[in-house]
Amino acid sequence: MSSHAWPPPPPKNETESEKAARLAAEKEAKRISDEIDRALEQERQELRKHRPQTKILLLGQAESGKSTMIKNFQLYFCPSSFKAETEAWRAVIHLNLARFVNYLLYVLSNTNSSAGKRGDPKRDYRMFQMRLSPLKQVELILTRCLCAESSPMSTPTDDKPVMRTEIAPEVFVRGGTGWKSFMRRRRGSQSKVLANPDEIDDARRILDACKDDIVAFWDSPAIQALEQEGVDLQHHARYFLEHAGRVADMKYMPTTDDILRARLRTVGVEEYRMTMETAAEKGAEWVFYDVGGQRSQRASWASYFEDVNAMIFLCPLSAFNQRLSEDRSVNRLQDSMELWETVCRSKLLSHATFILLLNKVDLLRAKLKAGIQFSDYVTNYDRDQPNDVDSVAHYLRRAMMDIHRLYSPRKRQLHVHMTCAIVRRVGLRSFGTEH
Repeated sequence: MSSHAWPPPPPKNETESEKAARLAAEKEAKRISDEIDRALEQERQELRKHRPQTKILLLGQAESGKSTMIKNFQLYFCPSSFKAETEAWRAVIHLNLARFVNYLLYVLSNTNSSAGKRGDPKRDYRMFQMRLSPLKQVELILTRCLCAESSPMSTPTDDKPVMRTEIAPEVFVRGGTGWKSFMRRRRGSQSKVLANPDEIDDARRILDACKDDIVAFWDSPAIQALEQEGVDLQHHARYFLEHAGRVADMKYMPTTDDILRARLRTVGVEEYRMTMETAAEKGAEWVFYDVGGQRSQRASWASYFEDVNAMIFLCPLSAFNQRLSEDRSVNRLQDSMELWETVCRSKLLSHATFILLLNKVDLLRAKLKAGIQFSDYVTNYDRDQPNDVDSVAHYLRRAMMDIHRLYSPRKRQLHVHMTCAIVRRVGLRSFGTEH
């Protein structure tokens, strides 16, 4: 027996009184050892509780790219936790795909187009409606499993007419619901709120069985008819439809690019705690607050302004020719600039580092390349100026920096970057720093 074993073996020829004294000493030693262990654990808990945190606030209107930027931060600073959420994101991606297909079938049911050089869209619609009808069940299963909610317009069986200029409505989750954990909890869980574990696999099998028809549907004259009708097909889920043969396969596992493109809108405030894994910040805890960007949710922003180390504001460059979903009379870019002024004026954020991300540069480039004139929507932009990304971005950068300088309660640093959030590792292009 090892000489370091505890408790030590009793000595030979030990008397009863010596045995009693030894046991008492061992008991006291164990009590002291347990007290030390408890004190050490309490100290660890206190250190964990009071460990310095970096608090970062993400602000911007709805669909500015805040949630995607969070994924990019997680990918770069916490890669193992990003990888652990792959299964949950697969369900979101499958929901994005099934929902967009169902929406397109719904729009086709209301289209008046009968033209088609390569076929009859109405006949195509009836055929695909029958073959792809199981996708309605996929949408129902995944919406329930993600504890998501739908807007009234989003039901594929709704009978009201479709406005050609509207994009497909989205499902959303409420902040704080912890939807990502449902995959980790679902097996073995007795909760009635969660779906039957087999339902997720059923949804995957349905998608796998329908994948060839989904691919054929996207390539069909029916989709061409929608484009001729002016239906906006530039939806985030278009990417998954274009890759349906891979995404709908039973063996599919999302790539990093797939996860960055997945979309599940957050309503309310979502808190993300990230323990840094990279060398320089390893062990530090960063807390991100992703707050809802719709107008009805902005009143609650101020309660998160105190004790913030940094504020990241996302302005979607591509929104110059779009209008707010909650108020169709308001231009999205103009609303974003007014929102930026409100944030700059806040005295509660006067000591926070400001980071301005001019986001969605990829979509801006595509729009300008397609011939859409920036000056048609932003009258202060001289028509004689070039209609290219660099010129437009420089104009907006200057305008946003002027707002920051004019309305900030005190001088502070402003870091400005042009970004594409769906490019891994944020895809930053620096514009430099204003002091």
